[in-house]
Amino acid sequence: MAEILKLASARDDTLWAVMARIGRTSRVAEIYPSRAAALADRDWREAQVAAHAAFLRTSKQPPPFYSVAPVRRTDLPKGWKPLPALGFLRGQFI
Repeated sequence: MAEILKLASARDDTLWAVMARIGRTSRVAEIYPSRAAALADRDWREAQVAAHAAFLRTSKQPPPFYSVAPVRRTDLPKGWKPLPALGFLRGQFI
């Protein structure tokens, strides 16, 4: 019975993260309880990057690359906050 509870709590702890990567730096952009929701957010973020491609080029900001991965609540940094759609704010990748 204890093994079943451990397995259930491990499943409850797993979320789906939209990961933003620029170069070698990656950050959790947003988290969701389902993979489908994370994939939808990733698609939206990629569309925002495509829509603002000219702005990114002229401001010399590299475009972020987005992916989806499972993440545990315990792996999130304590001060974690969602990233803006283009992955940076005030010229800094955060």
